[in-house]
Amino acid sequence: MTNNDDALIEAAKVVRARAHAPYSHYHVGAAVLDENGRVHSGCNVENAAYPEGICAETSAIAAMVAAGGARIVAIAAVGGRQDLEACTPCGGCRQRISEFADRNTRIILLDDQGQARSYTMEQLLPASFSLR
Repeated sequence: MTNNDDALIEAAKVVRARAHAPYSHYHVGAAVLDENGRVHSGCNVENAAYPEGICAETSAIAAMVAAGGARIVAIAAVGGRQDLEACTPCGGCRQRISEFADRNTRIILLDDQGQARSYTMEQLLPASFSLR
């Protein structure tokens, strides 16, 4: 892992503590490194109208776009529970990441015990839908 990866992981850990997950108790934080070297973070926010919540990855990507970023160089997501492995992005988030990723984008996932795994976009979403 690079120094940028360490900074992303730390940003994801910090924002994870702010997650609003009173229903699932599944707290996730995510951080995106954009093409300009800026880090954008987000956390999951659940809602009583259950499907209306947002994922941490979606939140971080929205923060990147709002700040003017256009490409994901790397993304880190930290979350889960002690009884589960590292959380991988849901299908919708995989597609959202794909929208801003390229073949060199690093996707770093940490479980609740701090064990990291790294993936490529192709590994997480083979044959993704793209208009590019």
